[in-house]
Amino acid sequence: MRDDCKHYESRTYGNGETVRKCDLDLAPEAPWRCPADCPSFTRRSDIAWQYGSQVAPPAPPDPKGLGEDDSIARLLDEAEEIINSAGPSILAEVEAEKRKKGGRRGKGRRWKGRGKG
Repeated sequence: MRDDCKHYESRTYGNGETVRKCDLDLAPEAPWRCPADCPSFTRRSDIAWQYGSQVAPPAPPDPKGLGEDDSIARLLDEAEEIINSAGPSILAEVEAEKRKKGGRRGKGRRWKGRGKG
């Protein structure tokens, strides 16, 4: 990935997992590479930035066959479609569970302010 682009984002979580992505979702082969001719590439200007001491781990190695064809991009698109198509059914299940339990949490309750009896 082009880490000198202002749309590149990298975040390392407490468990050591690192996410590398394009904030504009224009890198179909993320986290390995951005399109060579990306029309939205804008060099990052790091004026007045302060960097901490934590360093992100190195990027994962390129999978075999990356760049030879668009199979990686197609695979990642298919995975995204699977996740996106599951969303509505998951939301329906959560809503049904809420209805089963009697609606919103705290419905009909009066909450007393701090220090009031």
